[in-house]
Formats: sequence, structure tokens, C-alpha cells
Amino acid sequence: MDLGIQGKKALVCASSQGLGYACALALAQEGCEVFINGRDLPKLERAAEALRRETGATVTPVQADIATEAGRAALLAACPAPDILVNNNAGPPPGQLADWDHAAWIGALESNLLAATFLIQAILPGMRERRFGRIVNITSAMVKSPHAAMGLSTAARAALTALCKALSREAIVDNVTLNNLLPERFDTPRQAFMAQRLMQEQGISLDDARRQITDTVPAKRFGDPAEFGAACAFLCSTRSGFMTGQNLQLDGGAYAGLI
Repeated sequence: MDLGIQGKKALVCASSQGLGYACALALAQEGCEVFINGRDLPKLERAAEALRRETGATVTPVQADIATEAGRAALLAACPAPDILVNNNAGPPPGQLADWDHAAWIGALESNLLAATFLIQAILPGMRERRFGRIVNITSAMVKSPHAAMGLSTAARAALTALCKALSREAIVDNVTLNNLLPERFDTPRQAFMAQRLMQEQGISLDDARRQITDTVPAKRFGDPAEFGAACAFLCSTRSGFMTGQNLQLDGGAYAGLI
């Protein structure tokens, strides 16, 4: 399928590894000019070189912390008029309500609500004026299946989901869509962190920790980041113009609800 986005400018946040990188790769494979982002410059430059080598695409690395005003300004200076924006950022660590002080809540909101919100605020008018735009937010399965231990992530990302639903109803008339991808249990550094946490808590091996995690998924395996990237590329395509304000589960069947 020709996704119709060759030559489009794609800004992909937090994309030096994991699901962000998978999205950048899929978009580069479709012929987009890709701007990738991260805080660790050596890692970011390695990711940019890998993308160029694998796809031949034009790839611009932008070192920035998108949870800060200065970081967002740097990203927008490098790509002031993106056709595609993929919002992504590291999630807060799990814990318990009693553990989360004011600083923890502010940090979660800055990283997982406000960073995306201010980027959308900056680029949405231009997308509407040009009559093409695709905004995809990488959120979390926790938006629809909240767990108490992931309360920081759930609260911040559910707020972003609500905002984008409201905006999606206004922007669609100008061929601008806003959709969300809800991942769970993909084989990324985030799951490596969760496995290490289980190893320390239970005194088990890495294989046992990974098996314990995948046993919670009906598919009985981790998701392949390439599967996630392909879904993102479709949502960014000209083929998805009638789909907006949606939450697409990519979770190996873990979500038990009907809607």
C-alpha cells in the first residue's frame, strides 16, 4: 500500500530508541524526512546514522528535553512546519499513591501531558492552514485499563487523550487528524526495566522475569516494535484521513473490554 507520505516532514519525539525509534524507522521507510529527538547526543546520533543507513532517508537529530520550554523550542527551530508529529516521552516509574509528592506529579504532567500539548499548540495552526496534518500520541494501555501502580502515567496520559479528542473534532475539517497509540508489552528498553524490577523484587532470572510478563498477555509474547511502527505509519498516512480521535490498542489482546 502506498501511504502517500513520501517527502512529508515527520517530527518524532523521544525517538533514539524503543517505540519512538520504531515509528521514525517506519516513516523513513515510507520516504518521509524525519527529525528525531533525544537527550543523549551520542545515542541520538547513532540512531540517526542507523536510520540513514537502513532507509536512505534524510534524518536530522535534535538533542532536546521536550519536557522543557527550551527543548521544545529547539525541536521546533529544527522543524518549524512538520506535516506529521509523533508525540512520545518516557513514562514515570510505577509506585504507590503515598509515594508521589507534588514534585512527582508535576514531573509526570510536564513529561506526559504538557510536552505534547505545547507541541500540538505550536504546530496545529500550520497543519490546518496547509490542509494536511497527522498527530499521533504514543500513550499507554493504562489510559483504558488503569492500574494503581501506574497512576502517574494514567492520569497524565488520560488528560492528553481527552484534550486531543476535543481538538480532533475541530481539526478534521482541515484534513488534520489526532489519534493515539496505546502500547503494552513491547520488547523495548521500558520492558527491560520492568523485567529488571521483577528480578530484584523476586530474586528470579531474566528469562523467568520476561516469561512472567509475557504470561499476562494472551499472545504470550512481547510485541515487535516494527509492528508498532507500521501502525503509526498508517495513522500518519493519507489513507487514514477519516479516522480521528481514536485510541488504537496494540497489546497482544490484553485489553479485556469491549470498547
